[in-house]
Amino acid sequence: MIKTDAVIIGAGPTGLFTAHQLKLIGLDCEVVDNLDKIGGQCIELYPDKPIYDIPAIPECTGEELTNSLIDQLKPFNIKFHLNERVEEVKNNNDRWEVKTNKGTSFNTPNIIIAGGVGSFEPRKFSLKDCEKFEDKSIFYAIKDKTIFKNKTVSIFGGGDSALDWAIELSKNSKVNLIHRRDEFRGAKSTVDKMHKWAKEGSISLYTQYQLKDVKGGPESLESIDIEHDNKEIKHLKTDFVLGFFGLIMQLGPIANWGLNLDKKTINVDTEKFETNQKGIYAVGDICTYPGKLKLILSGFHEGALAARACFKLARPNEKYRFEFTTTSTNLLKRLGKKE
Repeated sequence: MIKTDAVIIGAGPTGLFTAHQLKLIGLDCEVVDNLDKIGGQCIELYPDKPIYDIPAIPECTGEELTNSLIDQLKPFNIKFHLNERVEEVKNNNDRWEVKTNKGTSFNTPNIIIAGGVGSFEPRKFSLKDCEKFEDKSIFYAIKDKTIFKNKTVSIFGGGDSALDWAIELSKNSKVNLIHRRDEFRGAKSTVDKMHKWAKEGSISLYTQYQLKDVKGGPESLESIDIEHDNKEIKHLKTDFVLGFFGLIMQLGPIANWGLNLDKKTINVDTEKFETNQKGIYAVGDICTYPGKLKLILSGFHEGALAARACFKLARPNEKYRFEFTTTSTNLLKRLGKKE
């Protein structure tokens, strides 16, 4: 059994920054994630998609943000347990015993849930024939945008992801944007830009249409049929289809840990981001409180406070003293910097 000051569940941006904050104040931690790579949703869903709301970084992709956070952790020796899912959490003498599906066991006074939206998978097309083209010509997330260069791409959806990718891919590809309604759910500036590009012919826009049929060989898609609300059918030649319909979110085993749940999020206080269970904290998209904003920068703030709350349980005989990295020799040493 591994003894550690804290176990972080989730290796997305919030989990990574929380690990940095724990190590900065002298606490050990281990990170568990059920994905096969570090980065969470940033890597799994939008590694190439631009992000514009990280302080002091005008623009970066999900992959670039993840790599920067990993670089920030390099001074510390943090163990990641990837492809593992926490299955069981049990209290034993004011410490938590944590077990994963692969048999890894931890003993810790602190658990920080930074699992984003929990276990998630994309909503898919209801058309059965789409299954044979999945991960070949039909995708629900983009991991490498270069495969679409100089190809025809048909994008389905009306939210930010569909709009952002329609605009981004239209720079080097022929893009069809298909949505079942006339109204779009994305940011107004993005919707306005999309309509402008559609008017100029950079994007082919089809509203009140849904996918009716997919056609192609055993390995690749050749065309699709889309059906209007008035039953009109349009035949579109296409190399790829992208579906952006949001995620199906499941809390998984977390739902059985006795936490105070609000639908599929966890209620926390705003002093320590502690749940109703002493020593279990929740940060990032999975936590909720009055005024909650689902932004990466909010997750960073939540993780910083949760990390400092962990100190009291991990070091009960020591008093935590807040220090600035600009002036503290102890913090500089932990970062491997000279005074």
